[in-house]
Amino acid sequence: MAASEQGIMTGTAADPPVQRAQDARGVITLTLNRPQAFNALSVAMLTALQRELDALAGDARVRVVVLAAHGKAFCAGHDLKEMRAQPSLGYYQELFAQCTRMMESLRQLPVPVIARVQGIATAAGCQLVAQCDLAVAASTARFAVSGVKLGLFCSTPSVPLSRNIGRKQAFEMLVTGEFIDAAEARARGLVNRVVEPQQLDAEIATLVASILEKPRAAVAMGKELFYRQLELGMEAAYAAAGQTMACNMMDPAALEGVQAFIEKRKPHG
Repeated sequence: MAASEQGIMTGTAADPPVQRAQDARGVITLTLNRPQAFNALSVAMLTALQRELDALAGDARVRVVVLAAHGKAFCAGHDLKEMRAQPSLGYYQELFAQCTRMMESLRQLPVPVIARVQGIATAAGCQLVAQCDLAVAASTARFAVSGVKLGLFCSTPSVPLSRNIGRKQAFEMLVTGEFIDAAEARARGLVNRVVEPQQLDAEIATLVASILEKPRAAVAMGKELFYRQLELGMEAAYAAAGQTMACNMMDPAALEGVQAFIEKRKPHG
């Protein structure tokens, strides 16, 4: 499951911007593959990511997605050279709409998405970490939404960032553009776990194994409800959650799990 794991490479080029690997358990690893450009989100990379996410969304065999990266950086945000080469409002509107669609596709996947953060994650790269359901970071990783230093406030990264960490902490990062280290990112809630770089894959493997022990249907229903209820008032959130739990309880895996608990045995299947 490491970023270097041998797997299936997508795209027609010999060295595609996104590589895909999968194992027999349904664990998919998507690896950003522009290390020389610090894995900046070019249009080609956004397009490749969207193609992969669209394909995964309808595949019932998929259980977990790990988003990884080659090189020293996880993702340095948008490709500024590419952006600067086409200074038109229409182009920028289309670019940010494309990026937003890709980010929302991560949330809409019916399985957990784990960011494997081995290096710096800045601007839209930090947004990518915040958008994933879970994140495991190397102790050497660093995070920033630093566009403001260039006169470009990281408005789109602010959306998931402000839904991950406290408002004042998020705004401080956005308005100063300063880096925080992995330990601080964990303390603020941007990442779940921080380990030494050589332990990164082992820690992700432990997290993945725990997820794979749970019924896919329950996780899928839970993920959808989790994000939906966050945007609702308390009363509506409880109503939505109650309906989801009722539907979840009718799932065969849940019925068997509860029966096994009552009978003090392990569930069948």
